[in-house]
Amino acid sequence: MKRVRLVALLLAALPVLAFLGFAANWYMPSVMEEERPFIVPQGASLTAIAHRLEEEGFISSADRFLLGAKVFGGSAPIKAGEFLLPISSSGNAILSTLQAGDVMMRFVTIPEGLPSVMVRERLMAEPLLTGEVAVPAEGSVLPDSYDFERGESRQAVLDRMQAAMTTYLAEAWKDRAPDIAVDTPQEAVILASVVEKETGVPSERRMVAGLYSNRLKIGMKLQADPTIIYPITQGKPLGRRIRQSEITAVNGYNTYSMAGLPKGPITNPGRESIAAVLNPAKTSALFMVADGSGGHAFADTLAEHNANVGKWRTIRRNRGEM
Repeated sequence: MKRVRLVALLLAALPVLAFLGFAANWYMPSVMEEERPFIVPQGASLTAIAHRLEEEGFISSADRFLLGAKVFGGSAPIKAGEFLLPISSSGNAILSTLQAGDVMMRFVTIPEGLPSVMVRERLMAEPLLTGEVAVPAEGSVLPDSYDFERGESRQAVLDRMQAAMTTYLAEAWKDRAPDIAVDTPQEAVILASVVEKETGVPSERRMVAGLYSNRLKIGMKLQADPTIIYPITQGKPLGRRIRQSEITAVNGYNTYSMAGLPKGPITNPGRESIAAVLNPAKTSALFMVADGSGGHAFADTLAEHNANVGKWRTIRRNRGEM
């Protein structure tokens, strides 16, 4: 009689034991040995995703995963995107990641002074983005690092880059100093693009902006070499010395052959160059030349400038460049 009762109790406990075993399995770590990305396409069903998880070795059984999701997982939908599934993720951890985890972000970086033809090249070279994109208007992109999701369109990323420039420029314009040399935000971008290409020394930006502002105010030609190069290469490196015929060319950009600003930006300037134009250094400098250290020597008068040019030529001769 006791044996019969024991068998009966065991039979009655089997469903509970099975449930407990199933529950333990749902929360048990998997055998994954490394973090791996997993992509959930837009509009994919949980059933389809469960089978893909099984096929790719994240789980051992799609059917058990679906049952566990139904019993333990709640009603939150899974999100589309790319997720990094941690080592030894349980079924519960995988479902939680797909329901509420952070979508993996990638980054594309646009350095300060990158011209728009190269912005397009950089976007087109990113294999995880999709679709075509045209060359954006010069000066319309704010240099920065931008996150994106795998499969996102290049146009969507470019739209964010341009929206960032619009937002930054509007805010920076509000804080402009009085009596600056530019009258509109677009003119600020144009002059900032010249400043961006003329100096690679951050501490010089406001000084260069001040010098060019002085020239604009008195109608003196800017004589900025990058404005000669832009119509030839669309902002890419020239790769050779500028020719005399290019110095005298008339094309709307060349500030050696005309006074005033170029007709448009010659690159995509960064925040600091725009800020320098809107708050330039208070200086009486009108001239500058390379000083041999990567920066420039500034001068108020032509006589001082000629002396600085002489020093620069001596440096170049000593380097064997002349």
